[in-house]
Amino acid sequence: MLSGIVICYLRVFTTGGGFHIDRSMSPADRRVQELGDWLQSAGITAAEIVPASEDASFRRYFRVHTPEGSRIVMDAPPDREDSRPFVEIAGYLEQIGVNAPRVLASDLTRGFLLLTDLGSLPYLTELARNPARADALYGDALEALSRIQERGRALQHRLPPYDERLLSFELSLFRDWLCGRHLGIELAGEREAAWNACCALLLDNALEQPRVFVHRDYHSRNLMVTGQDNPGILDFQDAVEGPLTYDVVSLLKDCYVRWPAERVHDWVLGWFSRLDRSLTQGMRDAELLGRFELMGVQRHLKAAGIFARLCHRDGKRGYLEDVPRTLRYIVEVAPRHPELACLAALIEEEILPRMGAA
Repeated sequence: MLSGIVICYLRVFTTGGGFHIDRSMSPADRRVQELGDWLQSAGITAAEIVPASEDASFRRYFRVHTPEGSRIVMDAPPDREDSRPFVEIAGYLEQIGVNAPRVLASDLTRGFLLLTDLGSLPYLTELARNPARADALYGDALEALSRIQERGRALQHRLPPYDERLLSFELSLFRDWLCGRHLGIELAGEREAAWNACCALLLDNALEQPRVFVHRDYHSRNLMVTGQDNPGILDFQDAVEGPLTYDVVSLLKDCYVRWPAERVHDWVLGWFSRLDRSLTQGMRDAELLGRFELMGVQRHLKAAGIFARLCHRDGKRGYLEDVPRTLRYIVEVAPRHPELACLAALIEEEILPRMGAA
């Protein structure tokens, strides 16, 4: 799930008998009382619980200040979210040796996790206010990604496969939610045939690549700037075993921040040059760049569909603002891939002009 930081302003303070929350609040906010009670039952003394962020799923995150330091509590309602993958993959990332939250305590039945705190400065915020740090920040992120891919080889077989079924479903999000539900565009006849040919190309590209440990949402909203072992890595619970280029596309062709194509080209080739050759399976730069571009098309179609679904299913309209940036990546690479011509025309001639009106 593509995440986005949304800062809230509710504070819940302790009273003599425990945490207190206004009972006039919604049932979702009453979970904060349960969360506070759980912390106390676990022996965690906290002066206050301050909402830190929420993402595109049904999870919410709170910061608690304890005598031992700041901690993060995840609220993941068990009828909406399964927290077991988060706990498992947090353990894998700790074994790999990257900077991800460690699980300090958990109650999976109630959907509460106590985590180490990686701070409150996302890459996206720092890049916007200090773009001169881009090379250093992306260098750190690419080094951490290489570590995940190389050291994760012993663990990746434990992850769900990024297989044809899952890839096809993700492509269907663009057709069903952005084209169909949001814009009322039907893909039928010759257009449907062209869409199916495009999907076949993208599936082949993804499935033919070397398989690695894939974070699946490795981008500027899920990477935190940290003083040591930068970056802090969040939102990894959907990790899969999948294509080599998926995470590097997520990072360098980000749906939330855009960089010149020449700079992206240099970053991706720098990452590629540092990879263990056993991972790249004899791939040369030109082949890598072609696979990187097509992997981006799959990623961006999926993301645009998810943004539309977040609007219509979950009432989160803000993500629609990121659709044009996301789809322009596809228009950019289409001239180098003739099979994408019909898709690029659909985006450029119909979807982008209609986004504002929709």
